[in-house]
Amino acid sequence: MRSIALAVLLAGFVATLAVMFTKAAGSADEIAIRKIIRDEVEAWNAGDAKAYSRHFGPDGTFTNIYGVVFEGHEAFEQRHAATFSTFFKGTKRQEKVRRIRFVTPDVAVVDVDTEVRGFGKMPIGVTIPADGVLRTRLQQVLVKRRSAWWIEAYHNVDLKVQPVRGP
Repeated sequence: MRSIALAVLLAGFVATLAVMFTKAAGSADEIAIRKIIRDEVEAWNAGDAKAYSRHFGPDGTFTNIYGVVFEGHEAFEQRHAATFSTFFKGTKRQEKVRRIRFVTPDVAVVDVDTEVRGFGKMPIGVTIPADGVLRTRLQQVLVKRRSAWWIEAYHNVDLKVQPVRGP
């Protein structure tokens, strides 16, 4: 009876240690992912497409706010270089992480609310609210390889202005 109680106690202790180590690893990974988000904001605000693309995977996919899909790191960087030199030139971006969900220890889905200010006229297809702030919902899928996190999917959609409904 004593050996069973000792085995149960030991199993509980091992389970507790496993949870502690998993949370610690998750915390370090969450910190690393949040740094990537901060790096994105800093690079955007500097108009630096190369830095903005630093964490984008070689074969990642990118869907922009117009619904146009690009594939690969080079296309992601080139598209941002083009937008940073045209309608997003000199803009300022803010990002707020809504949620980081670890699907597995090496795969995370990151939901981000974004706001962009300071742009001129936007191309047709994006409606800007009266306050002049472009708001989007950005979802990024990151994969950890050799202790580094890489953006493998980047899907950005502008939030539509909700019509006012009568009584």
